[in-house]
Amino acid sequence: MEEFSRFVGLSRPTVSKFFHDPASVRKTTRAKIEQALAKSGFKPNLFAVNLNRRRSNILGVIIPNALDPFFMALARQIERVAADAGFLSFILSSDGRIEKQEEAIATLSSLNVAGAIVAPTGHGGSGKALEKLRRAIPVVHVDAPPDPDAAFVGTDNRKSFGLIVDYLCRSGEAPAFFGMPRVNVNADDRRDAYIEAMTAQGRTPVLVDLPAQTTWDFEQFGFDQATEILSRQGFPSRTLVCANDRIAFGVVSAAWRHGLKIGHGPGFDLRIAGHDDHPLSRYTCPPLTTVAQDYGQIGSLAIALLLKKLGEADGDDIRLSRDRILLDGALMLRQSA
Repeated sequence: MEEFSRFVGLSRPTVSKFFHDPASVRKTTRAKIEQALAKSGFKPNLFAVNLNRRRSNILGVIIPNALDPFFMALARQIERVAADAGFLSFILSSDGRIEKQEEAIATLSSLNVAGAIVAPTGHGGSGKALEKLRRAIPVVHVDAPPDPDAAFVGTDNRKSFGLIVDYLCRSGEAPAFFGMPRVNVNADDRRDAYIEAMTAQGRTPVLVDLPAQTTWDFEQFGFDQATEILSRQGFPSRTLVCANDRIAFGVVSAAWRHGLKIGHGPGFDLRIAGHDDHPLSRYTCPPLTTVAQDYGQIGSLAIALLLKKLGEADGDDIRLSRDRILLDGALMLRQSA
């Protein structure tokens, strides 16, 4: 920056002011700097600039799987809203592993990020690294809250499982619950939401017996466990509700390989439903009945809540007055159930 200031023939404070907000300097000064930029090819090091500030304009985002369309869409929405507010988003993946999440947190800390949005991995508490990050900067969680005190924006599992269980009970045999690996609190929360919904219907909850695992490879888990069950006694009900759509993808594949016809009505062997409305759920064969999470709204509200904590926006949305925002799901009826 010092070298470029000498090159353009202006003071460093004036050049710094331009990079912070080009409209804040006079038109003639702006034109002079822009001409010098074109000639020199100079670009300021944003990370060095932010390290030198009391508070940077970088926001950190940690997701468990950068290849999952759900988290990709969520991260895109966060990035878009943050950019409109003048912040740069730095997105990292934990690959669903605690040690990688801790490495990502250390990276964000080294970048002097102003705040962070984290879709946590792990079950049973935040972990020391995440707790330390929350003490240092504002943090908002998405997908699953790591503990009851964490700021969180996501879908109300109890309401959404109430929707899908009610529909399945009214339209056919009551569903058994096919759970997910305990990678975060959603595993227990969605199981408990299913039990609560079945009890409210006056039905007996039925849990598919599954081994304890902590893999994020949900499709493989669903496929392997469903294959094993179908090779023995079969499922305890002709209707299944899965903890998430990716689990359902694996179950659908295993059922198809066993020659079962999946769908609703006479002539079908098995009904399968999921949760999340994963972007690929409408393209399974048959298309998957599920409960939609509005990940666009989740992303928008998460970044709005974080910006409010940073003092960057007040917002007219009354929901931003709370640290925990739970959204309603929407039932998506398709041919699988």
